[in-house]
Amino acid sequence: MKYNNLIIEKKEYMLLKRLMNLSEFYKDRTLAYSMKKLMGELEYAQIVDDLKMPKDVIRFNTKITIDSENGWQSTFTLVTPNESDVKNSKISILTPMGSAVIGYAKGDTIIWEFPSGEQRLTIKEVEQKHRHVNIDSVL
Repeated sequence: MKYNNLIIEKKEYMLLKRLMNLSEFYKDRTLAYSMKKLMGELEYAQIVDDLKMPKDVIRFNTKITIDSENGWQSTFTLVTPNESDVKNSKISILTPMGSAVIGYAKGDTIIWEFPSGEQRLTIKEVEQKHRHVNIDSVL
């Protein structure tokens, strides 16, 4: 891991904590597991001001390209639940893939549990969209 721990922007961290509080109600086993794992990682995350966020770290509204050791590649934008649109490659933080990548940086490798089983992913590209999240309008 490039920065030793996840790096999360302060306001986005507050939003993630709100969403994590709802995780006990998720009935999907894989999603519940992903949320629990993310909660554990957030305990050790570096929480930073927006201006100090490294440009290569995945956050809300970041376009990401990942490669799987199984040979597939995916490009998507990580979004809040209300903006999720799989047809347009907008993946919610409340999906196993979304919770797997937030706070990681370009070049990091992640091992995460998905409905199809454990996957090893490498973050190949990170492109910031420079659109901030209004944490009050999401829930």
